[in-house]
Amino acid sequence: MTSLRVFRLRGIDVKIHITFPLILIWAAYVFGTTGREEFSVAGATFGVVVTLILFICVVIHELAHSLAAGRMGYPVREIVLLPLGGVAQMDKLPEKPWQELVMAIAGPLSNVVIGTVFLLVGLAAGIDMRAGLLKPLVDPGGLGWADTLPYLAFTNFALAAFNLIPAFPMDGGRVLRALMATVMPYARATSIAVAIGQGLAWLLGLGGLLSGNFIWVLIAVFIFAGAAQEGRMIRVKNALRGLLVRHAFSHRALAVSPGDPISRAADLTFESFQADFPVCTGDLTCERGNIVGMLTYADILRALRQRSPDTPIRDVMRSEFPTAGLDDELFDVQRQMTEAGLDAVPVMDNGEFLGLLTRRDINEVYQMMSVSPELIQRSQAT
Repeated sequence: MTSLRVFRLRGIDVKIHITFPLILIWAAYVFGTTGREEFSVAGATFGVVVTLILFICVVIHELAHSLAAGRMGYPVREIVLLPLGGVAQMDKLPEKPWQELVMAIAGPLSNVVIGTVFLLVGLAAGIDMRAGLLKPLVDPGGLGWADTLPYLAFTNFALAAFNLIPAFPMDGGRVLRALMATVMPYARATSIAVAIGQGLAWLLGLGGLLSGNFIWVLIAVFIFAGAAQEGRMIRVKNALRGLLVRHAFSHRALAVSPGDPISRAADLTFESFQADFPVCTGDLTCERGNIVGMLTYADILRALRQRSPDTPIRDVMRSEFPTAGLDDELFDVQRQMTEAGLDAVPVMDNGEFLGLLTRRDINEVYQMMSVSPELIQRSQAT
């Protein structure tokens, strides 16, 4: 488990990644040592508290994305908080540029609103907000509890500006792509936005190395990897556009029984080179839709490593798994497989088991379509 659910709001799970505490440790160190000869517990406490408040603002930022997406028919499944920010996981990508523009701008706009609220509250409390907003830049070592509101206002404005940098995976990269997609193909707009994002990542990383700023280097790596992932996802989506499960799945799939020993699945893997198996009761052809589980290659290896080869498959199989229909789009099913941590899913039609769709099947179709896109037209014609 890489993340823990904290709460659920309007059908969206808000989770904390297991690496999240690293940002609190970093905040305690920075605020406890900056501008001081000795480590300050009070400064460290201040750093941890304001960082936690800022991540509440990050949750609001991601919820703004999520609510905008949900209003347009693109529900968000979960929000995961990482040391460098938050990520909203969507089940489906927006179809139109203006939809992506609205979704992307909603997050930074929420930070502007939050920063303005902190600013107005500080002014109402009689705090010199003009000097306070500049203090994180001119005197970061002198920050204390009296600077909480100015610091939170400044940081929210900074988060809005930072997120609007035109680099994936930040909101500015999506805004840039959405604007360019109004005058050019979506794939071309993505390619340009990815190149710009990775170029900015190189500059940021170089600046971090020259100045000794380790955080800049980490952010640069995050931006570069995020841009590459976005570009790869769009290439796959374009290559698989129009392709359905019926075009790719394996019809003849061997099955195992819940009572079979795990060694049986291992033997079938050697004999057939099939690595993932549906678990069926009764007739092992599963023709009556009596599939009760999935046994993956990873499950087989883990069971052989941690248990006896005679362990019944029912003890190690997965009883919860997605299924695919013949007319489901390959790209959508691939995303479901990735989210479920599976390399294969059963293909069902009116409750009948027809075969398996494996990641290898999808990769083979993707490679062929990347080389010869007209293959899908020939397949549909026949």
